[in-house]
Amino acid sequence: MTWHRLGLIAGGGGLPKAIAKACSQDERLGCVIALQGFADPADFPGATVRTIAQFGHAISDLREAGCDAVCLAGVVKRPDFSALKPDWAGVKLLPRVLSAATRGDDALLRTIVGAFEEAGFTVVGAQELTGGLLAVEGPVGRLALSEADREDALKALEIAAATGSLDIGQGAVVCGGLVLAVEAQEGTDEMLARVATLPPNIRGQAGARRGVLAKRPKPTQELRVDLPVIGVSTVIGAAQAGLAGIAVIEGGALIINPDDVARAADEAGLFVVVLPRDEVETP
Repeated sequence: MTWHRLGLIAGGGGLPKAIAKACSQDERLGCVIALQGFADPADFPGATVRTIAQFGHAISDLREAGCDAVCLAGVVKRPDFSALKPDWAGVKLLPRVLSAATRGDDALLRTIVGAFEEAGFTVVGAQELTGGLLAVEGPVGRLALSEADREDALKALEIAAATGSLDIGQGAVVCGGLVLAVEAQEGTDEMLARVATLPPNIRGQAGARRGVLAKRPKPTQELRVDLPVIGVSTVIGAAQAGLAGIAVIEGGALIINPDDVARAADEAGLFVVVLPRDEVETP
């Protein structure tokens, strides 16, 4: 569907900033709504700050700015629903949100996407706005993965597909065929921090790196929101966990600031690779 002016609902991390920059260059960005507690309003001059429960206010903001499309991007942790103070539109939406939340994050996100569509907005995926960030087959940086790394990467992607089918998470870490961690509500950075605390004999370490972090979309995921993301912080976390590298699927992840990611990976001595779709078994 054709749209003309975008409203950005911004959470945390680097993705919303990349979207704002891309859309500002061709004057498609109508407004930014920075979610309180997640986005830093200083990153978006002129942004309106709203809580996650102010759905009606957000709709009014979008309409006043002449927006006919919306993009939801950035890190937003699941809230304490009992502590929310929704506006009137949020109150009406809350029963649907609570029901969806019991079925998992993907169901919750689909409900939110549906609510914006019912309000008359086209929901646009981040990958449609920042095509240069969509993962393209090949290495990101100078290092390549070994055959043993490839086996770990493929197994990690298989595990991530299995947990993703249950709407648990998008990532897994495998070292020498052993599953070290799967991603759940804590997110990728916290998962990697957990791996870093494991005994060195079952994971790698600086100078003897082993193991792979792999991320992929959930098999039934709404791809317009919550596409897997890797950035410099992911590389740093993988390095601290002693991993040999990071693997994603072509078209199945966004790489924030790819040049910086490549530089960080080279400096840390680990690989970042985008595997072709036909190499990865898809459930």
